[in-house]
Amino acid sequence: MHHFELLRGIVADLRIAVSLSTLLPIGPATPVSDGDVARASWALPVAGLLVGFAGAAVYWIAREVGLTPSPAAMLALAATVLVTGAMHEDGLADTADGLGGGRTRERKLEIMRDSRIGTYGACALIASLILRWSALETIAEPMSIAAALSVAHAAARAGMPAFMWLIPPARSDGLSARAGRPPGRSAGIAFALGALCLVFGSGPSKALIGVILLSLAGLILAWLATRQVGGQTGDILGAFEQIGEIVVLLMTAALLHTEPGP
Repeated sequence: MHHFELLRGIVADLRIAVSLSTLLPIGPATPVSDGDVARASWALPVAGLLVGFAGAAVYWIAREVGLTPSPAAMLALAATVLVTGAMHEDGLADTADGLGGGRTRERKLEIMRDSRIGTYGACALIASLILRWSALETIAEPMSIAAALSVAHAAARAGMPAFMWLIPPARSDGLSARAGRPPGRSAGIAFALGALCLVFGSGPSKALIGVILLSLAGLILAWLATRQVGGQTGDILGAFEQIGEIVVLLMTAALLHTEPGP
């Protein structure tokens, strides 16, 4: 009975994580109560793997029908955006507008809540899409693309529970505040899953580089968020995910040129 309850809890957490991260119709069987989202945050890297698989499948199909790496990479990127409902892209744009456009803490938070996109947000979105597309175009080989996309989406989400655990919400309402503070155990499991994905996808040495780069990017974002708005928000978590994707994909593309030849 204990093992059955444990398995049921794992499945419930996976369904919560997938429903939060994607538009896939895999929501929890029962209504989500306070604390469920924070507890289930350990499964966010698993949800990221599903998003990466979707992008990899579209890339493979595009190459099979004769497309070159450039349009195939854009289609793969579009697939991941569609699967997630552009949730993280929206967070990146709102974060860039808020942190870049407001003078006071209150004004920055107000801008983040505004659904309209400003200059900073538009520039951030363009940069994110171009950087990810160009990295995928550089990687090119379908199996390498599958590994890169899967690892990027898993690792980008692996640090989110730790980010939420370390940095308090900037306001008392909103998505992040409602989700609550993840337990340290959930944050640790998510981080470990992300690290394992990096190891299996790119090898131990590259995984170490990836962990260091992702941690540095997270620390910089945490410093900016704490300094400018006093904590994190759902939009800032979306920006965290986007930055993580970019870091992993650019690292993968760059390290292709440092590998010894046959």
